Amino acid sequence: MQLEIRPDPAEVGRARRWARSRLAGSGIAADDPLAETLILLVSELVTNAVVHTGCPAVLRLSLPGAAAEPATVRLEVADLSGRAPVPRCVDGDATGGRGLALVDGLADRWGWSPEGAGKRIWCELDRCTPPQQQTRTCGTALPVYGDLAFEAV
Repeated sequence: MQLEIRPDPAEVGRARRWARSRLAGSGIAADDPLAETLILLVSELVTNAVVHTGCPAVLRLSLPGAAAEPATVRLEVADLSGRAPVPRCVDGDATGGRGLALVDGLADRWGWSPEGAGKRIWCELDRCTPPQQQTRTCGTALPVYGDLAFEAV
């Protein structure tokens, strides 16, 4: 699924609304941490396309089929600018310049590739099956998350 983006800052809000409606339609609740992270990533990548290129763009979203299954959510923004995305180093007083750093910190993977005369920036979030709620009784195993076991306090 995709959304055409005009080179207008108001399009960022429209892109967020569009992404939220697609998430809801795929069974991902608005308060799911995955949804919150994905909406922030949509904001950052669409803002970059609108502000830094001044060109139309296309937002693409690939969502998993079943909400309960582990899967990957992929977000792409393609624009007509051939300029490569460049993470910037900014000081604490700067009001911008942190978008790609946020993408790098929030996404499981991200990158970009040339596409025709422009480029495509993408990021992926892995959606894991939430851990089962476990009740621990004396002598039973601790719940395991990834490779870590946690002791109840």
